[in-house]
Amino acid sequence: MSDRQTADGGRFDAFRALASRRGAPGDRLLDELARARLANPADSATWSPAVASGLGLPAAAALGSATFYADLAAPHGRRHVRACTGAACFAATAGRPLDAVERALGVRAGDVSADGAVSLQAVRCLGHCYAAPAALDGVLACTGPGAADQVTGRTPRAAPPIPSVDTTGDPVLLCAGDAAEDPWEVWRRTTTASTPAAVREQVAVSGLRGRGGAGYGVAAKWQAVRRSAGTVVVANGDEGDPGSYADRLLMEGHPQRVLAGLALACFACGAGRGRVLVRSEYPAALAVLRAACERAYAEGHFGPDVHGTGRALEVEVCAGHGSYVAGEETALIASLEGGRGCARARPPYPTERGLWDAPTVVGNVETLAALPWIVSRGGAAHARRGTASEPGTKLVSLSERFARPGVYEVELGTSVEHLVTGLGGGLKGGARLAVLQVGGPLGGFLPADGLDVALADADLAARGAALGHGGLVAFDDSLEPADVLRHLWQFAAAESCGACSPCRVGSRRGLELAAAGDDPGPEWARLSRVLEEASLCAFGRRLPAAVRSLVRAYGQRLPTGWAT
Repeated sequence: MSDRQTADGGRFDAFRALASRRGAPGDRLLDELARARLANPADSATWSPAVASGLGLPAAAALGSATFYADLAAPHGRRHVRACTGAACFAATAGRPLDAVERALGVRAGDVSADGAVSLQAVRCLGHCYAAPAALDGVLACTGPGAADQVTGRTPRAAPPIPSVDTTGDPVLLCAGDAAEDPWEVWRRTTTASTPAAVREQVAVSGLRGRGGAGYGVAAKWQAVRRSAGTVVVANGDEGDPGSYADRLLMEGHPQRVLAGLALACFACGAGRGRVLVRSEYPAALAVLRAACERAYAEGHFGPDVHGTGRALEVEVCAGHGSYVAGEETALIASLEGGRGCARARPPYPTERGLWDAPTVVGNVETLAALPWIVSRGGAAHARRGTASEPGTKLVSLSERFARPGVYEVELGTSVEHLVTGLGGGLKGGARLAVLQVGGPLGGFLPADGLDVALADADLAARGAALGHGGLVAFDDSLEPADVLRHLWQFAAAESCGACSPCRVGSRRGLELAAAGDDPGPEWARLSRVLEEASLCAFGRRLPAAVRSLVRAYGQRLPTGWAT
């Protein structure tokens, strides 16, 4: 047997093997590192080995994670501020999202003040894209043009709630008020009077596809899992696409819908364990979901004997620690195990070998939140919404540059132009749209005169874009196209997990080429081919298409060599 294979042909993972012998302490490793980080302003190499030792793990296990996750690797002062550099904040500050906060605090991003009093960390998105720019002072949000003054205390903090509007008349996700059925009642009725097969059938009829970006059929993913007693369902709340904040809205404003959806998925897949991963940049969502989870246990929705059925369901809400790629399902599983959040080669797929080698179904928060409506109203009702090939509704996030930013629930197939000009009201202050980012930096870009496309994966793909999480970020004419291109590459270079050489090296070389400002020539053609064909996950594979779509959207304002 190869030292890289297990007895049954799977890949050998040294961290998993050691951790399983020690009672899987990796489950606690990242939280322990986060607590140690708060008490240790020094470099993580000086304090992380002691954390590993306390859990019976080798120093390398802690050091690897402590240097990988941004929140653990960043220097911390007694007061820690995170400032957003994501697409919406970039667009709201004429491309200089850090300047005002750095001046106000007197410290550069990535540094600690000389007296150790304050530190500043640059992050890629805080989910306040509708009120950009944004910063987190500890766990308290500061937003809007005066965010820097709020951080210093010169003006009161301002963190307005997320504006949300249903445009369908019969919302699947933004259900509220007396007309909305309690998701927990749907769960109670299902677990006591229905069967897993019946839930699977309704979801298959509904045509529901994952809303996290990949668009994979939910019923097909459920079918792939073995439905063994050890099966796990994971709710992916690591909404990392800059410009998207719909999952944050659901986790903070509709936690019962998210948790009931997770319970229904566990029921359908025969899973006795559920996990919710909430990104660290959403501290309010983490607190709300944990409180809602405690209430669910108290009310009998979770526990060893759910509603007297004899079924056990154990659910835990976990915190992320700062990594974009950890939103990819295999990297997310690695993170939940306490390892570096790097993508893993497939096969085996998570439905075969996932969390601690158990069959695992990973579902986006928005996807799971749709399940109570589908189970209550029937799959056929959902299938009639949206388009024939992409049924249902979608939450779309509009950024601060719009006259009416916020989250809108729309039917799939809605015109992007209607979203921008009808619902969003165009750009505020009479500004002119230059390009529109759709579905995050890797989703792609549309030109201002190319918005006559349906909000659907297939239609957007034909224009070189992708639906992704459904975030729309407007870039106006005040921004230099070269700065937008460089910003895209900065995101890629910073957030590549480094697990594969094509993406790790390619993203950095792409940034160097963009920073030079010249036509990249034939080197980009070779580099893009390697990224697309050899990257381990969609992050690297998607980069060239995103770059090409941005160049096309700007027309002749960027070197044409990037379009190859």
